[in-house]
Amino acid sequence: MEISEFQALIESIYLEKDSRRGVPGTFMWLVEEVGELSRAIRRGDTESLRGEFADVLAWTVSLASLCGIDLAWAVTAKYSGGCPKCGAIPCRCSE
Repeated sequence: MEISEFQALIESIYLEKDSRRGVPGTFMWLVEEVGELSRAIRRGDTESLRGEFADVLAWTVSLASLCGIDLAWAVTAKYSGGCPKCGAIPCRCSE
């Protein structure tokens, strides 16, 4: 599934509900999901990791939609030329 297809799918499922919640409330749900991802990483449970990564991506996409951001365009604009700082693939920036 392409990023644009996923964003459209998440909009069709959740945009109405997330619009009522608003950007601040939706952002708080994203933060909650990041916390759940953190716990799954510490546990090392692959099945939980799959679900939590999917949830974080879905909430990120939903938040982008609420903010009027076409995530596929944003990602392409920022990363298609390589690292945004050094321009290299792979990145050659020093840590």
